[in-house]
Amino acid sequence: MSFTPLTLVLSGALVVYLAVVSPLLGRRAYDRLARTRDRDPTAYRRMFTLWSAELWALAAVALLIVAVEPRLDAAAVGLVINESPDTVLGMIVGFLVAAAAGVLVLRRLAAKGRAVPGQEAYSHLLPRTAAERWYAAGLSVTAGVTEEIVYRGLLIAAGTGALGLSKEVAALGALAVFVAGHLYQGGRGMLMVTLAGLGLTVLYLRTGSLLLPILLHALIDLRGLLLSPQPRREPVGNAA
Repeated sequence: MSFTPLTLVLSGALVVYLAVVSPLLGRRAYDRLARTRDRDPTAYRRMFTLWSAELWALAAVALLIVAVEPRLDAAAVGLVINESPDTVLGMIVGFLVAAAAGVLVLRRLAAKGRAVPGQEAYSHLLPRTAAERWYAAGLSVTAGVTEEIVYRGLLIAAGTGALGLSKEVAALGALAVFVAGHLYQGGRGMLMVTLAGLGLTVLYLRTGSLLLPILLHALIDLRGLLLSPQPRREPVGNAA
């Protein structure tokens, strides 16, 4: 199976943007937030708005490729529901129980003055006000929906359909691009992203549907940004 010239160009441009341009822009935006957040109260909201807009735009391009490519349809990119309601509910409840237990453990670590594992990789994304918590929640849900459509749904389908790769090889390539998109988190953060992305990829390959990966992805991000204890901040002007 081969894509039409139009969708080959669109898919190639999307992959280049995801693998090269977006990671560099993301790291620059995160570094800027780290530098300006304490003195600019709008920096957090502005960056989260831009990141959300970028993710929805990428998802729109992915869906455009599906719409114009005759060899692709909704099922080919996982936009189908194969799971029973009981399975979905069971997965959500199980994750919530595990997440609640994890949060309790992390809070105990924080109470003892110990750092939350992995949190330093994205510490500047943690909200500090009630308004910022809404922005964090919005980006978490946005990432859960759009990143699964783009990285898991379209990129795997493009790898198999345009390049003739096996589904497993295409999935590994898509995972590598997904991890690259989190360049701003540094090596340790990208390792955690690799583990989470691998789990979501395996779930998608086994079910053939993005429903559960989308739900779990959003819940993982919500847990990371909203439910984990935050590091203590030194008062401004109290430097040694």
